[in-house]
Amino acid sequence: MAKNWTYKTPGIPDELFIQSDEVPGPTKEEIRVITISKARLNEGNVVVDVGCGTGGLTVEAALQVGAKGKVYAIDEDEAAIKLTNGNLEKFGVRGNVSVTRGKAPEALLSLPMADAFLIGGGGVSLRTILQAAFFKLKPNGRIVINAILLETATVAISELKALGFKDIDITHISVAKGKQINSGTMMMARNPITIVSATKP
Repeated sequence: MAKNWTYKTPGIPDELFIQSDEVPGPTKEEIRVITISKARLNEGNVVVDVGCGTGGLTVEAALQVGAKGKVYAIDEDEAAIKLTNGNLEKFGVRGNVSVTRGKAPEALLSLPMADAFLIGGGGVSLRTILQAAFFKLKPNGRIVINAILLETATVAISELKALGFKDIDITHISVAKGKQINSGTMMMARNPITIVSATKP
């Protein structure tokens, strides 16, 4: 089991991750839990985390697939790669993760076939990233896209349909966390996220 997190369940508290003002993240705890759940991972799976950022989802996925599995984390930002590597060391999962600085979709071409893809955003390249992911997914493989922007979710849904994915699921998550103030507990809203997931036929 990982250092600093002795549980099988996902949901590592945000504050346990090494963070930086240079790189957004980690993906918030509750969003990570739902994302990992939607990916439907098993021990020994191969997972690709596109746009790994600080490595929050990379760490969570690595814990789920175990020593027999493999996670490929990709980001084009050098600061993100450094943070991800630091968090892999902190949580003791460096052994089953490969971290690459590169831009998707090009960085996906040399990867092996995967059981799941986790995609954070994707920007203007989202359609081509989803197309590359489709060809790299095993049959019945899962794809999960976390969208901050409604436009990102719309593009994801449209492209997943065009590619022939099945069981397309759209979940909109709004989370508020309690903060103690002098007069009691105030609920502080976090940015809502749309999670789009689907299965390759």
